[in-house]
Amino acid sequence: MMTVGSEEGEMKDAMDVSAVMHELGQKARVAAADLAFASGADRALALTAAADAVWARRSEIILANGKDMEFGREKGLSAAMLDRLMLDETRIQSICDGLRAVAGQEDPVGQVLEEWDRPSGLHIKRVRTPLGVIGVIYESRPNVTADAGALCLKAGNAVILRGGSESFHSSGVIHGCLVDGLKAAGLPEAAIQRVPTRDRAAVSEMLTMTDMIDVIVPRGGKGLVGLVQREARVPVFAHLEGIVHIYIDAGADPEKALKVVMNAKTRRTGICGAAECLLVHRDVIDTIGHGVVRALMDAGVEVRGDAAFSVIDGVVQAKADDWGREFLDMIIAAKCVENIDEAISHIRTYGSNHTDCIVTEDDAAADRFFQRLDSAILMRNASTQFADGGEFGMGAEIGIATGKMHARGPVGAAQLTSFKYLVTGDGTVRT
Repeated sequence: MMTVGSEEGEMKDAMDVSAVMHELGQKARVAAADLAFASGADRALALTAAADAVWARRSEIILANGKDMEFGREKGLSAAMLDRLMLDETRIQSICDGLRAVAGQEDPVGQVLEEWDRPSGLHIKRVRTPLGVIGVIYESRPNVTADAGALCLKAGNAVILRGGSESFHSSGVIHGCLVDGLKAAGLPEAAIQRVPTRDRAAVSEMLTMTDMIDVIVPRGGKGLVGLVQREARVPVFAHLEGIVHIYIDAGADPEKALKVVMNAKTRRTGICGAAECLLVHRDVIDTIGHGVVRALMDAGVEVRGDAAFSVIDGVVQAKADDWGREFLDMIIAAKCVENIDEAISHIRTYGSNHTDCIVTEDDAAADRFFQRLDSAILMRNASTQFADGGEFGMGAEIGIATGKMHARGPVGAAQLTSFKYLVTGDGTVRT
């Protein structure tokens, strides 16, 4: 493998990238075979040791992150995207906490999902087994390096990480900490590998490595996910845009509505669980809707509203392309709907099957919302910023899968496994 230079392997030659990726794939395949026999205790030890390494090297991580922040500013990243990129001691502590939380979870590998006896005399068990080698392609958030590496390892998989160009330096140091953990536990260093280049050719290579990678997990915006879905020959766990809706029903509690919407939009605007569209039942436009919109504007949010909201001073008239748009910024679209069915219809038309929320005290309305929408996550009276594997008790997540095959919703360690059948007989033959 070529030596990583001053720009950590900034490779220009497409043939070199191909060779490097082939070597990463071969090493990952060998490591995956070893991990299939590694104990859960060793994998947990690797993660706790990695957490210790991240904290011990936090100054190094912050210094590397400074280079990434400078690169991001020069590239013209928005404030929300720069927030996604930034690491400080508090966020580094969260990375450590996430690694330890994943380490402390029940080991999914070998779990018996079902078992039964057959009249033929066979005893059958269905047990969790690692997927093998996972390729994770993600954008600016450097903490994904730790989350993805930890979850793949916890599930007994080898992983090849390809982070975004913006987080190149931060991700490099965090990856080094993960390798420190592998060494401490006596596990193969190739269990968690990182693509050592910003060259986009590496992504194209990963998408066609069918002999070496078992599944690709893209985590990023519409452009990245669309590219992966179009070009991948390897199976994909799709993580589509977070076009998140909050519907304030006629039966909403005003105080809850205000708290939920404000947190869902303003806590962190650059994450996929941030609210992007507010729908309000006509019966509570004046009593709840206008107050919520004014509070959003007072907090610095640009509100793009339909006719029912554009009468409010400061609201911008919404355009057609504001519906179904992931702003990832201090911007929200707002619309008045006649009833819950119009809200459901709007979400079906413009949503991304990621996360949608209803604010209501009416159980029948909540049941209708839950039954008639098929988003990966549906919420009632709770901020959509809880759409996160860590908040679901998974320790961390690789992403929110919006497809309907295999994994759906937050992708944690258990979702990164498959299963096999163990069949036991006693000289049993079929007649």
